[in-house]
Amino acid sequence: MPKKLVSLGTMALDSVETPFGRVDDALGGSGTYFSMAASFFTQPAIVSVIGEDFPEEHLDFLKDRGIDTEGVEVACGKTFHWEGSYEYDMNEAKTLKTDLNVLASFDPKIPESYKGCEFLFLANIDPEIQLDVLKKVKPTVCLADTMNFWIDSKKESLTKVFEAVDGIIINETEARDYCGTPNLIKAGLELASISDGKVIIKKGEHGALLFADEDVFAMPAYPTTKVLDPTGAGDSFAGGTIGYLAGLSSTETPDLKRAIAYGTAIASHVVEGFSLSGISERSREEIEERYQLLRKVVAFDHTL
Repeated sequence: MPKKLVSLGTMALDSVETPFGRVDDALGGSGTYFSMAASFFTQPAIVSVIGEDFPEEHLDFLKDRGIDTEGVEVACGKTFHWEGSYEYDMNEAKTLKTDLNVLASFDPKIPESYKGCEFLFLANIDPEIQLDVLKKVKPTVCLADTMNFWIDSKKESLTKVFEAVDGIIINETEARDYCGTPNLIKAGLELASISDGKVIIKKGEHGALLFADEDVFAMPAYPTTKVLDPTGAGDSFAGGTIGYLAGLSSTETPDLKRAIAYGTAIASHVVEGFSLSGISERSREEIEERYQLLRKVVAFDHTL
């Protein structure tokens, strides 16, 4: 039976410093955060690569969450490492060091059980690798993310990815950069015309915008007062959003709106701790509590 949800993304050892603390060689990576968030709603599978230095307890931790790691290759060398810092405006990280290590020669190997999956998420990685995996997996539904580096260096290949997928999840800086406009509404509508019409623009502490079926929907961020480390919040938002959709086997607009609220609730837990500590011990009930509060936050006229 095909998998419900497969993601292509990085698994990393992160070193992060914020005004509230520091961690070194902590479990991170876009694929890791995405899969952890998605595991609240379904049993995700991950395609990635790690080095010989990747702690076995990290893999055990992911497996204990019901995450399928058959698609994780152990290569000779060191694991992808990112080091960054945040100042009091924690919307943007300052990258201090990026060591690609085994990621530099990553050639994804797709387990047979992943092919034909229902949902595939292509996290931020080289768009040529994204296209290769998309062709090999042949999912029912595919959504993709990216970053400014690929927009600036491989925009033609990235456009082919956007044209081939069913939806785009991208942050506001990337949306403006790709579309060449400061106006996020224009950028969202342009991106929607390229993909299958479903675009989510992440705006950090200002929430998210959804463009679907010629509809524009805005979701605020969860009003948390505790932000220790925003690393992985965007990937966790995507994981919660797509994980919820995969659990329903739906991409209908009403379900997309609810999915974004669940993704927002999960991301709000992520920022409250370093690495995955903000969500590693959270329950589905705790996610549901924040989802219900978000419903109250956005409800301003019950006659509509």
